[in-house]
Amino acid sequence: MKIQHIFFDLDNTLWDHRKNAFLTIKDLFEKQEITLNYNIDFEEFHSVYHEINESLWEKIRDGIIDKEYLRKHRFYDTFKRFEVDDEELSQYFEEHFLDKILNHNELVEGAKYILEYLKSKHYTLHVISNGFQEVTERKCMLSGIDKYFKTITSADSVGVRKPNPKIFDYSLGLAEASKQESILIGDDWIADVVGAQNYGIDVIFFDVYKENKQEEGLKTITHLLQIKEYL
Repeated sequence: MKIQHIFFDLDNTLWDHRKNAFLTIKDLFEKQEITLNYNIDFEEFHSVYHEINESLWEKIRDGIIDKEYLRKHRFYDTFKRFEVDDEELSQYFEEHFLDKILNHNELVEGAKYILEYLKSKHYTLHVISNGFQEVTERKCMLSGIDKYFKTITSADSVGVRKPNPKIFDYSLGLAEASKQESILIGDDWIADVVGAQNYGIDVIFFDVYKENKQEEGLKTITHLLQIKEYL
């Protein structure tokens, strides 16, 4: 059966979360004069934050922790690495990070072009995101890409995250799409590639950070425009 429905992951596949997070944290860092007050270099701080945040998101994906734990710990644990034990400061960063990140809506290079191209080819487009429900739709809206999607599914809507098959089942049901006519495009090896494969739909791995993971027969791209080679 011919592919009719394309499901996109959102963060770091279309919406450049890494870049937007970097810019947001830099704004907060400078506003609170962290370098002056604590003698912490921003690039070092961001590197530690990124490492901790990625690890916590993996634990959320695997069901080990919930989003409340992540929100309490990602900045707190980062500051602790620099021997700053200040819950009030870390909570300030967390609350303002979630609020201010939507001031930055950079998209991954080629995102709008490829969405326009796929629309012109009469594919029906959707989003399946592991992000928080309260920000997923706003990210799409504020970056101007919401108009391309028939449905937007966030993990909080279902109560599970990719690679759990229930989120795929929910999203395909919402889209009124069969497995045989659906394909997922995403950047996370476990959540997107393994998740889609285990669920039984085709997948394109967006190897945006050039992890060079190899699997025979797997459709792989390193730039969004390469989607045209497959669709």
